[in-house]
Amino acid sequence: QVQLVESGGGLVQPGGSLRLSCAASRSLFSIDAMGWYRQAPGKQRESVASLTSGGTTNYADSVKGRFSISRDNAKNTVYLQMSSLKPEDTTVYYCRVRSIGTVYWGQGTQVTVSS
Repeated sequence: QVQLVESGGGLVQPGGSLRLSCAASRSLFSIDAMGWYRQAPGKQRESVASLTSGGTTNYADSVKGRFSISRDNAKNTVYLQMSSLKPEDTTVYYCRVRSIGTVYWGQGTQVTVSS
């Protein structure tokens, strides 16, 4: 079955950058949308960034201008480029891909922004 494997998380200083990757174990013929979610302790889950099959992007206000979502179809991978990271960005990030009739989630990758 299809699995989404996340990587790229880690510890970074405030103002630093990280790039998260989410690779599908197998190609998906049709994808409606893909995105990244996060849920910090004591807070509701939020959609951080999304990318539709048509190329439309959407970002949470809290990350707009700092994060960028992109994809590499040849590698079956979606990325989240994060820059100007803040301590409040610290949490586990989850990749989500929706194909017709099915939603797939990554295992999560920890991002810690600390001085």
